Amino acid sequence: MSARAHALERAAPLNAHPRVVAAHRRSSLALALPGLGGVLLAPLHAWFFGVTATDLAILAVAWWLTLGPGLSVGYHRHFAHRSFAAPRAVRRALAVLGSMGAQGPLLYWVAVHRRHHEYGDAPGDPHSPHQHGRGLGGTLRGLWHAHYGWSLASGMPSSAHYCPDLAREPWIVAVSRQHRRWVLVGLALPALAGLALTGTARGALGGFVWGGLVRLFLTSNLTWSLNSICHRFGARAFETADRSVNNAWLALPTLGESWHNNHHARPACAAHGRRWWQLDPNYACIRALAALGLASEVRRPHAEPQNRE
Repeated sequence: MSARAHALERAAPLNAHPRVVAAHRRSSLALALPGLGGVLLAPLHAWFFGVTATDLAILAVAWWLTLGPGLSVGYHRHFAHRSFAAPRAVRRALAVLGSMGAQGPLLYWVAVHRRHHEYGDAPGDPHSPHQHGRGLGGTLRGLWHAHYGWSLASGMPSSAHYCPDLAREPWIVAVSRQHRRWVLVGLALPALAGLALTGTARGALGGFVWGGLVRLFLTSNLTWSLNSICHRFGARAFETADRSVNNAWLALPTLGESWHNNHHARPACAAHGRRWWQLDPNYACIRALAALGLASEVRRPHAEPQNRE
């Protein structure tokens, strides 16, 4: 570990006690199980009941709400990077929707993400794919670690160190502690929507399987792909200390999050897409909130670092 990494580690403690790591591993596995269940149940559901337009509509809405306003606009751009300000009611809604995405409690998620930016592919980065050897084996080990394996191996970054701004707000602490409750709500609501739209138990089951379980599988893997694929495969528009890249193929599925090198070049910017063709639906969401008076102090692109394009 470099002198820089040692200095950072002393300043930013990571609780790697075996009991903490074991508890973290159990929690990560528990959060991944519903999505895995979706992969197993979806083909059976499609075989026996078929897939209806209602099922797919519920999936699309649930995917957008949790991955877009929840995890990307809320957890990431607002809470982790303070890319815009918002009234408390909007912030609560974003925090709850993000919690329904089953990516961990809000304070934990923000602490991990801010640590990731602090170390930026150096030793100490929780989920860099670049610290696992050379060759094909090292690449594959790194991709697995960055995509999901890190959550089974790393300790807990200190939220008191990384996000004291959020830890001072009691309601944020409460939402963070109630994370598993909101995950369950995120599974129940699609089932209730299916029941309300069709009036049948079959509709409720379809909503649960597609809008609940399959949606969690999709949003989880799309989020994890930013750690793995977007630090390995793509183009670099900006010179940054880390090895982040932009990946155009993932732009729409991740709603604009895969312009990852752009993001690492200026983390606090509310826009990740910087060119007209770099689609960024999440920035469009933030601009819509601002137009409605529900967001302010939006950090817009300006005075960019040296661009290689």
